[in-house]
Amino acid sequence: MGLKCGIVGLPNVGKSTLFNALSNAKAEAANYPFCTIEPNVGVVTVPDERLDILAEIVNPQKVIPTIIEFVDIAGLVKGASKGEGLGNQFLANIREVDAIIHVIRCFEDENVVHVAGKVDPVADKEIIDTELQLRDLESVEKKLAKVQRAAKSGDAKSKKELAALEKVKAHLEQGKNVRTLEADAEEWEAVADLFLLTQKPVIYATNVNESDLAKGGNEHVERLKEAVKDENAQVVVICAAIEAQIAALDDADERKMFLEEYGLKNSGLDRLIRASYDLLNLITYFTAGEKEVRAWTIHRGWKAPQAAGVIHSDFERGFIKAEVIKLPDYVKYRTEAACREAGKIAIEGKEYVVQDGDIMHFRFNV
Repeated sequence: MGLKCGIVGLPNVGKSTLFNALSNAKAEAANYPFCTIEPNVGVVTVPDERLDILAEIVNPQKVIPTIIEFVDIAGLVKGASKGEGLGNQFLANIREVDAIIHVIRCFEDENVVHVAGKVDPVADKEIIDTELQLRDLESVEKKLAKVQRAAKSGDAKSKKELAALEKVKAHLEQGKNVRTLEADAEEWEAVADLFLLTQKPVIYATNVNESDLAKGGNEHVERLKEAVKDENAQVVVICAAIEAQIAALDDADERKMFLEEYGLKNSGLDRLIRASYDLLNLITYFTAGEKEVRAWTIHRGWKAPQAAGVIHSDFERGFIKAEVIKLPDYVKYRTEAACREAGKIAIEGKEYVVQDGDIMHFRFNV
C-alpha cells in the first residue's frame, strides 16, 4: 500500500524548502506567494535499519524499501474555500492524500515576508482550518439535501444517515474539525464518501530557525502545541533550512556528523516519517529471499491474508498459511533453513495478526 502525505501551509512558511529537502526535488522556493503552482510529487524511501540488517544477512539481488509519496500543494490564503488565490486547486489536491503535513511558520525573519504581516502560528493554523471547514460544510450540505428527500419517505437507513450528517454539520458550524468529532462506525460511514478534508489526520511541522531546533522549539511551538492538544495530532519540530543542507550531503557519515553538530539523533525527514506511521497506525513487515529483501507497509491489526494482499490480490484470495520468523531469530540463526531447524518458524493461519518487524513467507493457491 502506498502512503501519500500532502504538505500544506500558508505562503512563505517553508513548504517548498521542506519538500525539496524531503525528496531532493526542485520545486521553486521563492519569497513570494504561490511559487508552487502545480502540486509537486516526491517519492521518499523510508529508512529502516531492520531492512539493512536483513539485506546484510541475505545478500539479495535487490533491496526494496517501502516508500512515502509527498505532495507539495499550492499555498492557501484566506478565502480559498470561495476560490480565492489557488483555493479550488488546493482543495482538490488535498482530498487525495492520506494525511496532511501542515507546515507552520515558527521562526522570525524580517527578510521573509509573512502573508499576514506577523508570525502567529495559531492564527495561521486557524486560517487553513476555517477554509477547510467551510469546504467540508459545503460538501455535507449538498449530501444533506439529497438524503433529506429520502428520509421524508420513511426510509430507515436514510433517517440514520440524515442524523449523522446533521451531527457533522453542527460540529463544523462550531468551527471544529471533523477529526475531533466523537462518532460511531455507522455515523462515520455516512460521510465516508465525502472524503472530508478536516477528517484527515494531521502532522504539524513547526518550522523553526537553527538555534531553536537544538532547543526543541520556542514559544511559538509551545503556543501551537497548546492549541492542538485535543486534536490527536502530531507536532514535529523541524528546520527546513537544515533539512535542505542534510539533503545535499550524499555520504551517510557526513549526514550523521552534521546531525550530531546540532545535537540531533534523527533528521526531520525521519521524524516526519515516524510521525506519519504513528498517526496512521501503520507497521512494516518484511519478505526475504535471494532475489529480494523487501519492506511492506500495512495497518496495525491486519491479519495475515490482508497483509499478503498488499503483495498481490491472489495471495489474499488463495491464502493457505503464513510462515513467520521474528527478526531476532533471523539475526541469530542467519538463514531460513537454520531457523526452521531450530523451530523458530511459526506456521500461522488466517487469524494471525501481523506484528511490526515480522519476516513472512506466504503459501497460497488460486
